[in-house]
Amino acid sequence: TMNKCAVLVVAPLLTCLVVAVEAFVQTAPPSIANNRDATATLVGTNTRLGAGAFSDTRTSQTKRARELMRSLIEEGKCYVTDSGAQKFANVCAPNVVIADCFFPQPFNGKSQALQYMQQRVEQRKGKGDVRIDKISDGDLACGFAWTWVCGEEEGLRGTTFVELNESGEIQFLQEIPEPIYKPGDLTKQLLEAITQGAQPRTPVPYEKRRPTKACDVAKYLFEDLNKGPPVEATDELMTFFDDSVIYRDFNFENVLQGPAEVRQFVEDFSFDGIEFRPTRYDDGDVASCFTWEVAIDDAPDTIKGISFYELDPETRKIVYVRDVPESAIKPPILGTWARNLRPGLGVFQSVPKGSRPGGM
Repeated sequence: TMNKCAVLVVAPLLTCLVVAVEAFVQTAPPSIANNRDATATLVGTNTRLGAGAFSDTRTSQTKRARELMRSLIEEGKCYVTDSGAQKFANVCAPNVVIADCFFPQPFNGKSQALQYMQQRVEQRKGKGDVRIDKISDGDLACGFAWTWVCGEEEGLRGTTFVELNESGEIQFLQEIPEPIYKPGDLTKQLLEAITQGAQPRTPVPYEKRRPTKACDVAKYLFEDLNKGPPVEATDELMTFFDDSVIYRDFNFENVLQGPAEVRQFVEDFSFDGIEFRPTRYDDGDVASCFTWEVAIDDAPDTIKGISFYELDPETRKIVYVRDVPESAIKPPILGTWARNLRPGLGVFQSVPKGSRPGGM
């Protein structure tokens, strides 16, 4: 089935290994590998990663969701100041749901929304800021990729999805930070074992389309093609990627670069017994953010995630992808250690500010 071909399916499953590793290292401080050399090499060899390569996809048309979040974060400083936290709560709907996947339970209602953001401010201890690396051009909903910065360093990255109600108030927010430990290719054998013996699904025919709006591209790839015949649907999937595509899956230290690497990634992690379920989309044009969950065979629980897709405004092909899955342990053990040890950066080992264009 096409759920084996969907690129996003891999991301949340890799958290299984993260759980085991985090449990193992509870009694010893971790050693996080430095990835500066790989980043420098990529920046030097791909012109799209130069200065200004990853814009916020602004247009002349006002987009309510996008402009609200830019105002709250960049002007209001909602993540790092008490006054900003109050401004955030003021624009939340009475029935708002804050589903920050770092925490074990969601925050419900305006009062808990204020408490949530005040906790975020307190955790930073007056250190650093949150930088928006990319933001989709959604009106009713949007998503943004972010990085924690402090002084001349940058650290934790992640993605946030925000949905407004008809009055323009925030009614839903989901946020997922990157995992501190990234298992990478070590999970392939684990996934093979988990899904061994799973029954393949019957492919569902689909009608080929060529959507040009980012949110419609996402829906086509992960609703229509996701259920189609595997080989045919994978071929169709790959026609939507630009030759210069950069694919960031936060279960891996290094990004995938170009269609060949993306396709190999898809084919390497194709397994039966995996069901990908998109849950919410924004209405972005040049960039789109959407939330999802993945079920493994008959397991009662699902794993949530967020994806951010950016298109070339001219060719309408995908030039950038960011996938981030939630941790199965909440709060994550390593993530908690890192935030306590380095509250301004949220990671054990930071990198020079500006060394990861677009939060790469």
